Amino acid sequence: MSLTTLSEWLRCPICFLPLEAMPPLALGCDDGHRFDVNKHGYVSMLATQPRVAGDTPQMLDARADLLSSGAYDAVAHLITENVLGGRTERVIDAGTGTGHYSAKISSRLSRSARILATDIAADAVRRSVRHIGRERADGLVADTWRPLPIRDGVADAVVNVFAPRNPEEFRRVLKDDGRLVIALPQQDHLIELREALPMLDVPPDKSQRLAEDFSAHFTLEHSATARYRLSVTRDTAVALRTMGPSGHHTAAQGPMVPAALPREVTVAVDVLRFRPNTVRPRTRRSDDQLSSSSSVD
Repeated sequence: MSLTTLSEWLRCPICFLPLEAMPPLALGCDDGHRFDVNKHGYVSMLATQPRVAGDTPQMLDARADLLSSGAYDAVAHLITENVLGGRTERVIDAGTGTGHYSAKISSRLSRSARILATDIAADAVRRSVRHIGRERADGLVADTWRPLPIRDGVADAVVNVFAPRNPEEFRRVLKDDGRLVIALPQQDHLIELREALPMLDVPPDKSQRLAEDFSAHFTLEHSATARYRLSVTRDTAVALRTMGPSGHHTAAQGPMVPAALPREVTVAVDVLRFRPNTVRPRTRRSDDQLSSSSSVD
């Protein structure tokens, strides 16, 4: 990360003008708005209290342990293969978590390529930038459900893995020939573990409903599934429960791991690749837009 590479991604969240580097550690726009850049390589632009809590350090620790074991390498491979193709110099990881998937993607890109790691949790962005490498990554703390402080048409690809999604904003920040790659669980993902532990359910037909929800801005171009059996230990079970949305309850309730656990669980993850099917919505800088910007459900 450098001030210059970070600024090249971003627009002012207040007036939507491009942000420029202001050494030693700030970004600013021509309207006089200023934003401090953290020494760890990221900037926070959370204007209001987010509607949902970001991942806790405990959740991120569990995810880092699980992913470093190779348990989801097949998922990472499928995501990476769908991101690659054509020119891929600028990638946004929307909901970066620990940066595991972006680090895999980065290893396949040219030396000049860059990744913007964004998440609602500052600790996630800090870890992600460190994991990917500060020479390749820039970091942004922002709420995906609100207008993103990212410039129009700046990304060749947007990656979204088990994270909140905003189809209109994803379309705006993507180039017209860009790619959107989304990973999400099938209904039977970790089903054996969810039957043994108190965990959140996965709704049926999630991928189909997502494609329908995105159809105003994107067309589903390719769909593939990573499906396999994963051996689990007690520690693996705790990590799988703690690393996901159920982890918000784990901190308050404790691990709640019974003596009897399945020896194997089903991993079933859909990876969807979309192409834009509409003209990119462009930012109009006006008082009306500034006053009417709102969250995307």
